[in-house]
Amino acid sequence: MTIASFTQLICFAILSMTLVLGALGVVLLPNIVYSAFLLGGVFLSVAGLYLLLNASFVAAAQVLVYVGAVNVLILFAIMLVNKKENLAAVPGLPLRRVLSGLVCGALLALLIRVAFTTPWALPGPLPVGEEATIRIGEHLFSDYLLPFELASVLLLMAMIGAIVLARRDVFSSDIVTGAPVDQGLIEKARTPLLIQNTVQESVR
Repeated sequence: MTIASFTQLICFAILSMTLVLGALGVVLLPNIVYSAFLLGGVFLSVAGLYLLLNASFVAAAQVLVYVGAVNVLILFAIMLVNKKENLAAVPGLPLRRVLSGLVCGALLALLIRVAFTTPWALPGPLPVGEEATIRIGEHLFSDYLLPFELASVLLLMAMIGAIVLARRDVFSSDIVTGAPVDQGLIEKARTPLLIQNTVQESVR
């Protein structure tokens, strides 16, 4: 084993460990702000794995789109709607946990089966170099056009949901439950400071 391959193996192990631990932290941590920051670390780890695969353009797109756009959008949504609320009890919570655990376990078993039964062509194809962007564009608008458009619709729905949640404080009452809404985020009308000082001096 050469020094280059040994270094690549060490980088792969570190990035994989960071990705797995960060993903577990995103799911298990009770603080949603920490989960959002760990999600950014997961995206960066995936970009590092793309670099190990000689996919520099995909790694740059991963950082620009997911870390620089999606993760920042999630953080802004958290900062706008992260308020302490009394959560009601969820009906049938144990059953939901069992069902979600079964679904996640089945997906994990399927991924493990695919990983061990697929004949991976190692060390892999040669990097295409400067033609990588052209190849990716051709595949996105031919073979993977439907998933590409569905992903854009999903991101649009997430953006609309974040805007709706952020604008809930504009109304005096919740449009769904009718309960009064905290107006702490709305800017109150105030007297300009210069006029206020002038009035106070005239009163004196």
